[in-house]
Amino acid sequence: MGHYAVIDPATGETVREYPTITAEELDAAAASAHAAYAEWSRTVSVDARTALIRRVAELHTERRDALARIVVREMGKPLEQALGEVDFAAAIYEYYADNGAAFLADEPIELSEGDGSAFVRRSGLGVLLGIMPWNFPYYQVARFAGPNIVVGNTILLKHAPQCPESAAAIAEIFDTAIAEAGAHTGVYVNIYADNDQVATLIADPRVQGISVTGSERAGAAVAELAGKNLKKVVLELGGSDPFILLSTDDLDAAVQDAVNARLDNNGQSCNAAKRFIVLDDLYEEFASKFTAAFTEAQPADPFAEGTLLGPLSSAAATERLTEQLGRAVVQGATVLASGEPRGNFFPPAVLADVTPTMDAYREEFFGPVAALYRVSSEAEAVRLANDTPFGLGSYVYTTDPEQALRVADGIDAGMVWVNLVLGDAAELPFGGVKRSGSGREMGRFALEEFANKKLIRIA
Repeated sequence: MGHYAVIDPATGETVREYPTITAEELDAAAASAHAAYAEWSRTVSVDARTALIRRVAELHTERRDALARIVVREMGKPLEQALGEVDFAAAIYEYYADNGAAFLADEPIELSEGDGSAFVRRSGLGVLLGIMPWNFPYYQVARFAGPNIVVGNTILLKHAPQCPESAAAIAEIFDTAIAEAGAHTGVYVNIYADNDQVATLIADPRVQGISVTGSERAGAAVAELAGKNLKKVVLELGGSDPFILLSTDDLDAAVQDAVNARLDNNGQSCNAAKRFIVLDDLYEEFASKFTAAFTEAQPADPFAEGTLLGPLSSAAATERLTEQLGRAVVQGATVLASGEPRGNFFPPAVLADVTPTMDAYREEFFGPVAALYRVSSEAEAVRLANDTPFGLGSYVYTTDPEQALRVADGIDAGMVWVNLVLGDAAELPFGGVKRSGSGREMGRFALEEFANKKLIRIA
């Protein structure tokens, strides 16, 4: 891991560099979060914890424009989408502020025999380490920090090296909310740590859990260290989500949904639709209309009004996607559309005739590359959808409600969206199976992952 720096992917300019935390500062950060936990979890009421998170939501809204412009500079997200991400982060914090107390209410247990009572009371585990990615700098932090601070945990937040400015902006928001509430400063601590320092924290007995959103490689490395140190871990990793089209009353609308599901966030979303599986009788028309609509969105200035596709996040991301696409062509995939990258501005590309012998069949393409597959039946569509090491999200388009539920039951994924894309919401659980990870974020389930579900039995 390199040092922390903002490198504008649109220009290649290094905007600002940030120093990595020292060993002494790292220990002080862990000590502060550990000291805060004793107070935050045991002496601060749930109402006070939710009030702090509500203030965090308000500050995101108040600083919306400035926050959005930061992530455009950091990772190339079009400005309109960046504004939407800030709004979504605020909504997530607001959701836990509104519902946290109810979610944490004691849960009574009906006794099968004996007198007295029993119930489960949820409380924090301790200090949690969050290892966050670059593609959604605010949203990813919100869905981790929001529910866990409400539960009573305290947070050490290690952001991606290319997102130090947004990391600092989030820390400033928490610092402001914490100061106004008179809470311990260690409730939320931002750390610019390297991989070795992360390993040190995972082994630190003061840290009780780790949440990672990132690549398979990062997830495997963290899970190995967490296992050795008997720490709870939540993993949200990659995805190669299928978009299955079985029937439709409006092909143009289905095509537009497919394009939107692939292009969101410059195609750099774990749960973006990446493999488009279409029945025979719809395939030719879908392929033609999809390719035309998909390639109409050419990469442009992310700050410009109306831009749908900005640059990829970094030179490394561009190099990897270029290599993957080139390898797919060499191995025999048919290219229905493509273009030449300009710097990190990567034109949309569409592949067909991808077979199981090709790397592209099982790889995740993290950018505006779509693969089209023709199938002859519902059963073949489900088999193809499941023939992947990933299992994050999936999309099913059909006019038959019974078929929709049948296919949803048959898909190996953590999420199934029927006749809908980009429908994420604060109340809906997010997570996957297989190599897409384990655990859930968002919704009520997020409060369960790092909670001590303590049984109290009273005679």
